Amino acid sequence: MAWAGKQLTSKTDPVWFVMEATGVYYEKLAYYLVAHAQRVAVVLPTKLKHYIKTLEVKSKTDALDARGISQFGLERPLASWQPPSAQLIRLKELSREHETIQRYATVIKNRLHAKCHSQAPGETTVERLKAQLQLLRQQLKAIDHEMHALVESDADLKARIANVTTADGLGFMTVVKVVAETGGFALIRNRKQLTSYADYDVALRESGKRKGQPAISKRGNSHLRAAVFMPALVAIRHNKHLKDVFLRLVRTRGNKMIAAIAVARKLLCLIYALWNSKLPYNLDYQAAHAR
Repeated sequence: MAWAGKQLTSKTDPVWFVMEATGVYYEKLAYYLVAHAQRVAVVLPTKLKHYIKTLEVKSKTDALDARGISQFGLERPLASWQPPSAQLIRLKELSREHETIQRYATVIKNRLHAKCHSQAPGETTVERLKAQLQLLRQQLKAIDHEMHALVESDADLKARIANVTTADGLGFMTVVKVVAETGGFALIRNRKQLTSYADYDVALRESGKRKGQPAISKRGNSHLRAAVFMPALVAIRHNKHLKDVFLRLVRTRGNKMIAAIAVARKLLCLIYALWNSKLPYNLDYQAAHAR
């Protein structure tokens, strides 16, 4: 800030602070700079990663990464970053808390099932597992109630989420988690950028005669991927268009995982499209543009 302050007082070229949207570690600095009327650009990690690769830098250090980000800021047009609303900030925190507790609840549920089917399970152990599961379910219910209340407090957010959930297979929690993880799609300019941010693609590992099983690359936002993967499996059963896509890919690719990932990616793009258009889901429109 001291160096930047000197640049600002010299009244030369404008000073930009360019940073990578990595986890939560950029947030305090970004909020501080915006509060002090500074120009801030927050760039998606995948965008910076692909750019730095073009510089043919073989090593990777913090200093080299900082140099690459600086060069990106000098060469590329920058969009001014604005903090998300208080509702979106809180929704992101709650959605991640919900994801964590749901994972714990699944573990406890599985342990309880195994314990109850074991030889002579200890009664006190079973009771403690049941108490833990009940507590976790109560917490999930409380989080769900708070998330609904937050959405209700913002008319635009409420209307957009209600519009997105008109699509078969898209529920409130799924849409809220995607919106919260993307900050209302604030940094997203197109569908390609969105899928790149989630890194919801298939990584193929083949060499010679060896053909590995296709898998998700798992390099992007894991919370965003998790938000739409299980709902995609539900949508395959309830959304005619997405079911047709799944069955067609299974026939042509012969692999259900690839087909399921493709549906999850389409579901993510569908949320983005409905969020921006503010128009309710139209099955005929989706089918016409799928050809």
